[in-house]
This record gives sequence, structure tokens and C-alpha cells, in this order.
Amino acid sequence: MEKGILFVLILLNTIVLMGQVWPDGAPPFARTVNIVFLVASFLYFSIMISKKKPKDNNDYMNKR
Repeated sequence: MEKGILFVLILLNTIVLMGQVWPDGAPPFARTVNIVFLVASFLYFSIMISKKKPKDNNDYMNKR
């Protein structure tokens, strides 16, 4: 599931990058793709950060 989401984000990122590098060749829906990419990236990274397990601070002291 995560690989599929990452694939879609990479595809959208490629379209956005092409619009930045070659603005005359940008498709008419480029603005929409840009906004969708930004929102999707924000949601994906927010979910990944919230899923991250907190690091145990006592772990360092136990390894000494």
C-alpha cells in the first residue's frame, strides 16, 4: 500500500517538476496537479510522522 502511494507521489512530482523546468509544455491541469501533490505529500508525511514510535530516552543509559 505504501509503495503504491509513493509511486503516485513520485508520478505527481515528476509532472510538477516538468512544469517548473519547461513551463510552456505544462499541461492545462498543471495547477491542479501541483495542489494535489502538495496536499497528498503533506498528508502522507503527517501520517508517517504520527506513526513513528517515540524513542525511549532510557535506551541510551541502558547501553552504557
